[in-house]
Amino acid sequence: MAGLGPLEIGLIILAILLLFGYKKLPDASRSLGRSLRIFKGEMKGMKDDDVRAKDAAKTTPVRGEVLPPVDPERAALEAEARAAEARAAELRARAAQQTGSADTTR
Repeated sequence: MAGLGPLEIGLIILAILLLFGYKKLPDASRSLGRSLRIFKGEMKGMKDDDVRAKDAAKTTPVRGEVLPPVDPERAALEAEARAAEARAAELRARAAQQTGSADTTR
């Protein structure tokens, strides 16, 4: 497949002129130019989005408070101790009520 020679280029131009006519050819050219500009702008926008996404991926995460690892056995024992303390407080409150009511009945 050889390159286009002057005869082929002339035939292509003649075919375009016959298809569009002299009056519509400038409008068609303008329209084609606008379409190409819009296409190039969209392609540039897509490349910019890719660059922004890569930059966002490179950012370092914000450091927060680091908690010590949880030992499940210790956590269970602490929960048991809290429950025992709550039960003891409840029993002390009952005992105080009973001794308070016993003092008033005497």
